Amino acid sequence: MSRKPRDLKSNYCYHVTVRCNNREFKLSRHECREVLLYALKKSKEKFNFKLYALCIMSNHVHYLLEPKQPDDLPRIMHWLSWYTAMCFNRMLNRTGHFWEKRYHSSGFENTDYQRALNILQYVHANPKAAKIQQGFFMIFLIKWNYAQGWSFFLNKIPDSFHKILKLFC
Repeated sequence: MSRKPRDLKSNYCYHVTVRCNNREFKLSRHECREVLLYALKKSKEKFNFKLYALCIMSNHVHYLLEPKQPDDLPRIMHWLSWYTAMCFNRMLNRTGHFWEKRYHSSGFENTDYQRALNILQYVHANPKAAKIQQGFFMIFLIKWNYAQGWSFFLNKIPDSFHKILKLFC
């Protein structure tokens, strides 16, 4: 049975998740997180997309991104998956699939700020929900200069939500 084609549209943002094969905790090593951040930086240069949120958990990753063109999302995710799988397999002295199945994505119009805010909250609450200490995650936020990714949405959100956002920054 063939897979359902992705519904890719112009001017859409996508919440994307990818998970390690067999739900193994392969991303808990600092070196793996550094490689993932490096690969993300390279893919941003290569595909020129906007990254609004990122959460690296020990067995999965969340992205909130906006591709320049609708057809870029599969290219971005293919390249990221391919590059990181090669690096991780070498680093961890393993072979085979690193990522489980295809990535999961859900899209919404880039003007739907309420949905963007909900996803930002969900992504940023993920480490807390998994009972990971804030400092463990904040190292990558600071190094990545991550807060700048929020600027697009911050200007569109009513003032009442700014207090909520500060809880996640």
